[in-house]
Amino acid sequence: MGLWLATLGVYADERDVRMFALWAGDHETRVFRDMLVEARLYGRVPIHELLRSASDWRLCAAEPFAVPPVGQWPAVRSTLQLLKALGDQHVLRSYEVVSAYRNPTLNTCAGGAVDSAHTRSFAVDLVLPLGTDPASLCRFWQTQGAAWNMGLGRYPTGRIHIDTAGYRTWGGDVSSGSSYCQRLVTAP
Repeated sequence: MGLWLATLGVYADERDVRMFALWAGDHETRVFRDMLVEARLYGRVPIHELLRSASDWRLCAAEPFAVPPVGQWPAVRSTLQLLKALGDQHVLRSYEVVSAYRNPTLNTCAGGAVDSAHTRSFAVDLVLPLGTDPASLCRFWQTQGAAWNMGLGRYPTGRIHIDTAGYRTWGGDVSSGSSYCQRLVTAP
């Protein structure tokens, strides 16, 4: 059972360091880790979180973690650089990544969008700790999101989606009109 974040009604993911260590023993993760170290991005997101596949991995009979294809590593770096900027500007001080790269088969099974940024290694879904105001993400998206090519979504579960695959925002019905960011823009 995952960690319950009561105020948001969100479950953090139960895939932990021990589970990752067992999985990583059978999978090549060292080269990916070395790429992150060289890019000075290692540790921005704990590697066991960064390699989490879809939260529905069990239901979809998939692996709990996944290393993105080498050709997609620049996308991983761009998203991690955005997360670094969000941290440096105190927009996101703490979070847990619960889903990052998903292969297309897993993405389909998990109900992801047909051209999901997750399948192209541009995206992370995360949960925020209690008391975090997601409106600060909207303010960042409104003022700096276009420069970062930032996508920002918030799902009915409270999970936040962040990517660097296009400047856009959406909410519970996956349209821009339902985005809490759009409501902040249009509010008097």
